[in-house]
Amino acid sequence: MKKFFFKKRYFFLTIFTITIFVSCATYYQKNLKFQEYFRTGDFEKANIFLQNDNSKKGKNRLLYLLNRGVVSWMLKDQNKSLNYFNEADKIIDEQNKNLAIEALTLISNPNIKPYKPEDFEIVMINYYKALNFLEIGKYKEAIVECKQINIKLNELNDKHKDHKNRYQRDAFANNLMGLIYDANGNYNDAFIAYRNALEVYEEDYEKNFNVKIPEQLKLDILRAAYLTGFQEELRFYEKKFNKKYKHKKNQSYLVFFWQTGLCPVKSEWSLNFTVIRGSGNLVTFYNSELDISFPYYVSNKKERNALGITRIAFPKYLERKPVFKNAEININGKNLILDESQNINNIAFKCLKDRMLREIGASLLRMATKKALEKLAAKEDEALGAALSIINAVTEKADTRNWQILPYAIHYTRINLKEGNNNLKFKAYGSYDNIYEKDFIFNGKKRKTDFFVFHNLQTYNIKN
Repeated sequence: MKKFFFKKRYFFLTIFTITIFVSCATYYQKNLKFQEYFRTGDFEKANIFLQNDNSKKGKNRLLYLLNRGVVSWMLKDQNKSLNYFNEADKIIDEQNKNLAIEALTLISNPNIKPYKPEDFEIVMINYYKALNFLEIGKYKEAIVECKQINIKLNELNDKHKDHKNRYQRDAFANNLMGLIYDANGNYNDAFIAYRNALEVYEEDYEKNFNVKIPEQLKLDILRAAYLTGFQEELRFYEKKFNKKYKHKKNQSYLVFFWQTGLCPVKSEWSLNFTVIRGSGNLVTFYNSELDISFPYYVSNKKERNALGITRIAFPKYLERKPVFKNAEININGKNLILDESQNINNIAFKCLKDRMLREIGASLLRMATKKALEKLAAKEDEALGAALSIINAVTEKADTRNWQILPYAIHYTRINLKEGNNNLKFKAYGSYDNIYEKDFIFNGKKRKTDFFVFHNLQTYNIKN
């Protein structure tokens, strides 16, 4: 009896400990200090914070590396940034399925595992690596990174047998590749890349992510067709775009990228499933809110009777609306609109929804496993079964980790520069008459194309 008392006491002490240490705070809430440093542009303090971050080792190391990569890029330390992103790439490549962890996840929650990035986060690594290479003048290496984006997207979607991502091809990656080929004087490959980008914008981006064909892309297709000598293609696209191309020789260009705002952060929500008992050992989990159902076979009648209303926790995104949504550049009395070319916010929401539809069955399996263990424990000891039920409720948590310092959207334009210094006035506009102005000076060199990235980090507070 005394042995049983201490055994039970030890078990309930374990329950209490688990309850204390299973935090209700999201990953974003746990990292508010870092977020504040980054959002306000204090990258030196953000860098120091990361240097002292305890998550540099362990299950969140990948997120640590991704954040270090972006902050180092912001600090203009391209080589260090590339090193962090290369290590992050290596970790992702080595993220083979760990059977022990996966088995444990069936009775716990995804937070115990090393962070597994969303598909779009994986390819954003290549975007930042491409920017780093552009800034140190390694255009060929930057093109390789652009190619990797669509290669990786193909590989990732090949793994998804059902409910494939709507984000299967990246228009912006093709567009960026075209811009780099163009800058290198490789107009044939630039034309092909621009044409591929146009196809993805038309077929995928407009309907899935609400991103229209950038006007600048239309102009670049015409110019690349002309420079390549593709007269038939030039006439075709002139008619398609209702534009007449006029060529100017020996131009100097600046490709100006404007990143605005910050990507969404993850929070938690839950779905309740009722159990519809069928014949034999078949039960069906049904959710009326989404009108979805999943069949599930139990091993015996007792397990079937143990299943009742089941709550499953899922991550959800909370949008961080950017303060500035549109921008223009004035040069020599001419205003140039920066076209939206990538909306990471919209891609994130669609990717997570597609993943949820794929993984909801696995989540139900996790809950069914928990319920079966509760029933087995209750058979041995009623209090033990009740305690396990408490543990299961407490540990049913969604994974709210994500790479939270990506931009909300990316806009761009091509600017004709004169030789020598050029004064540019940048203006960004918000929804409530907010205006941000900044002056830039760029040096134009004959027949040379430069790239520049500017990021307005200002965002509105998160709303649930």
